[in-house]
Amino acid sequence: MAKWAHLYPGQGSQYVGMGKKLRDDSETARRVFEEADDLLGFRLSSVIFEGDPERLTRTDMTQPALLTVSVAAFRVLTERTGAEPDYAAGHSLGEWSALACAGAIGFSDAIRLVSLRGRLMQEAAEEGGGAMCAVLGIDREAVEETCRGLSAPGAEVVVSNINSPGQTVISGRADAVRQASERLERLGARTAYLNVGAPFHSPLMAPAAERLRAELKPQAFTLPRWPVVSNVTAVPYSSPEEIVRLLAEQIVAPVRWEETMRFLRGAGVTAVVEIGPMTVLTRLAKAIEKEMSAFSFEKPEQWTELREGMKPFLERSSPAARRFVARCLTAAAGTRNRNWDERAYREGVIEPYQAIEAIQARLDAEDRGPDIGEMAEALSLLVRIFETKGVPSAERVERLFEIVERTGTGDRFPQYALRVPEPATAPATDSAHPGGAANGLRIG
Repeated sequence: MAKWAHLYPGQGSQYVGMGKKLRDDSETARRVFEEADDLLGFRLSSVIFEGDPERLTRTDMTQPALLTVSVAAFRVLTERTGAEPDYAAGHSLGEWSALACAGAIGFSDAIRLVSLRGRLMQEAAEEGGGAMCAVLGIDREAVEETCRGLSAPGAEVVVSNINSPGQTVISGRADAVRQASERLERLGARTAYLNVGAPFHSPLMAPAAERLRAELKPQAFTLPRWPVVSNVTAVPYSSPEEIVRLLAEQIVAPVRWEETMRFLRGAGVTAVVEIGPMTVLTRLAKAIEKEMSAFSFEKPEQWTELREGMKPFLERSSPAARRFVARCLTAAAGTRNRNWDERAYREGVIEPYQAIEAIQARLDAEDRGPDIGEMAEALSLLVRIFETKGVPSAERVERLFEIVERTGTGDRFPQYALRVPEPATAPATDSAHPGGAANGLRIG
């Protein structure tokens, strides 16, 4: 079965006004921005929506801003679809967004720690002496060999980002980075310096990593609801302890993004959605895995294209929705029968019940949840059973509401998403009467 993943952008994707259309369009998004303002003690939303571009570009401001926009977009997307991804990954700072959205850490703790991360990295930037440079159009092996040949104590230069075939970033002491870039240009590469003053993802960030590690140790992480791939290892986290260790190590280790995308593809992922500003990771996904479908979501106008392109994935079941058909079976068996016509009972109760059982058996055999068509079929069969049994209207509405409410599928079946104030109480019936039990489904 084809799988899909969330991707979360990192530093460099920010721009003034990001997330504003989503905030204006959604109460859910607005609450995220308000929560961020309250937690940080200043109006981060003003910096994001109408602030000075130079201020937003400061690392200590960029990182909590990107986290907030990504979390807002995630919550809106989840609200609209009810769908959960099979995997998630984030580029550098984006890994924090991925972990927060997957429930490994609460938003309040995430934004506090990300703000600290940003301040520590900003302090390193203000110390000067470092640089980062993108290297394009040359194999990663040539970049790594060049860095190894030039790097020395006091003149460190390393590969910091492995973004895609032909796109690598180097980081380190400014003079060493300059020498490496000049040598790589002679080998045919194109180079472009990044607008940062610190050598991110290099050993020179070790002091910041140590300070962050001390803050992370008492933090209570949990395993995410779906696997989140680490930048450091390019495989999913295996424990909360590993999350703490690798989030600190991530500041000094290279971002293995190309390997991350290869892992996702090897795990069966055929589509990704970048959740947050810009489309950097969307483009990288297409460059790394040309057959992979990639979409972005940060603005309301992106929703239509995403919904159509991701329709087969968004209609798949969340863990709660996996129990949808089983809940239909329970409701069918748990309602009293008021129809004593043997033929009608067999055609309108037993046969539909067996059809729902067949759907569940197929799902069990394929180890998956129902798609939207199977859900609709099970509901239609259940309604037929209710009608044949003579279940009172109020009880019908209540039971159908309970199914869609407990499986998070009310957006897919809005006709059943309204509850009656008080369900009608069914009268007692004679359990020995031909045609059915007083309470439950009679089979055979």
